[in-house]
Parts: sequence; structure tokens; C-alpha cells
Amino acid sequence: MPDDGLDFGLVVAGYGRHYVVETPEGRRVICHPRGKKSECVVGDRLRWQPAGDEGVIEHVEPRRNLMFRQDEWRTKAFAANLDQILVMVAAKPVFSESQLARALIAAESAGIAAHVLLNKADLPEIEDARARLAPYTRMGYEVVEVALKARTDEARATLSPMLEGKATLVLGPSGAGKSTLINLLAPDAKAQVGEISQALNSGKHTTTSTQWYWLDAQRTTGLIDSPGFQEFGLRQVTAQDLPTLMPDLREHLPGCRFYNCTHQHEPGCGVRAAVERGEISESRYRIYGEIREELSQTRW
Repeated sequence: MPDDGLDFGLVVAGYGRHYVVETPEGRRVICHPRGKKSECVVGDRLRWQPAGDEGVIEHVEPRRNLMFRQDEWRTKAFAANLDQILVMVAAKPVFSESQLARALIAAESAGIAAHVLLNKADLPEIEDARARLAPYTRMGYEVVEVALKARTDEARATLSPMLEGKATLVLGPSGAGKSTLINLLAPDAKAQVGEISQALNSGKHTTTSTQWYWLDAQRTTGLIDSPGFQEFGLRQVTAQDLPTLMPDLREHLPGCRFYNCTHQHEPGCGVRAAVERGEISESRYRIYGEIREELSQTRW
């Protein structure tokens, strides 16, 4: 076999062409890909070999799934081999339902289970937040309420069983409480970041990208933090597939008269009829239209 003699590793952080790879024993090594292409992401399992104090990545193992982010110019993968996604929102500040919807669509597209974590449940604004999330509960998403700062022990007891033994990507806008969550569940998070900064020689490199944290000494439960919620990528989705990735719309697709219905103007549309009956919320239908318009533009 061509991989004979190569070491196994898990990508736990990266910056440019520098990747922090963790060995099965827990040692962390800076590795670089062989050749010009740099295609590793956090969560990748790979094979590598030592090269002095560092290592060379020889082969990335097949991925179970892959998540993307995008900016104005390009779409880029950023996390792989996830068991679930935890989308964080808060009672305050008011969250963007469009960002939430996009994160859940991306999870559906990748075949990854998703949950919504509603933080700051101790604030009076919680009632409004619950009302805005009611459509997501109805379509089958689990919405878990916590107060990470006000009810710390209760939050830990609620979240620990959800995360145990899994690799969970945490997404959320600024102010939702991601840092509080990580510091609560991964007490040595700063130490883990310190190891990576030291390994990357952070005087030269600053890692503000995706980061893997272990929540237990046995290294069986991983929490992956990624900044840039608003940059969440959907360009891998086609306009035709979009309604199949939105559970509330998907339920009513069989009611459409035309197989290629866009659910915007055709007669006999099951989706539009469901909106009129109040079975699909106006905000969800609006978000569908906005995303469909984006996806219908020139594709990369």
C-alpha cells in the first residue's frame, strides 16, 4: 500500500499553508502539504510523514462531509467530518433569521444534523426570540434554550449530553455567546490556543480561522469554532435544489402542479398555497426568494 509507514493525524487548526496536525497520542505538529495546493481543512483525517521538526502531508482521507464559506470572490471549504452543527442565536441582540436559515440550509446540503441553541434565556427578550424560532421548531429542528452566564451549571448539564462523543461545529453571530460557550465547556481552551500559537510561532502568524477544541481529556468530544457567520457559503447549492433543503417548503412540493415549479409565480403551486394558509411563514418564504435569486445568478 502506498501509505505504508505514514503517520495518522487530525487537522485541528490552520493558517495559510501551515496546518496543526494532532497525532493519535495527542502530540501537535506543524505540517505542510506536498506541492502547491493547500486543500486541508479542520476536521480532516490525513496521513503525513516527519520532515525535521515538522511534517509533510501526503494524503487526505476521504471526507464524510464538508462545509463551505464564501466571500465576494470565492467559495472555500473550512470544516470536514462533522457529526452535527450547533447554530447559536441569542435573545439579545436580535438575530438575523436569514443567517440562521442559510446555516441550516448548508447543513441540510451537507447531510449534517443541525440544532439551534438559543442563549440568554434569562432576558425578557426571550419571548420574542421564541416566537421568531417557532417555525423552526414546527419544521423539526431542536431549539435548546440556555443562559450561559446566568445559569452556568444548568447550561453545562443541558449541553454536555448533546455534544458527548461527537464533533460539533458551532456557528453564530457576534454577541450570541460563542466564546462564553467554549470557555464554559473547554476549560483549557486558552491552553489549546496557546499550543497552536506557539506551534505556528504566532509572532509571524495569527490564527483567527477555524479551531478545534477538545472538551474531555480522552479527546472523544470535539467543538469546532469558526468565525464569519455572515460569510456562510451556499454557492454549492442549485436554485432547483434549494426548496428541497428547506423542510417547511419541502413538505409542500408534492402539491405543485408543475415538476419544475419555482414556487414564485406558477399556478397550482403547493408552496405558495401553504404560505397563504399560514403553514409556511412569510419570513421563510421571503428568505427563500432572496436566496433563490442569488443562486440563479451566474454561477462560479
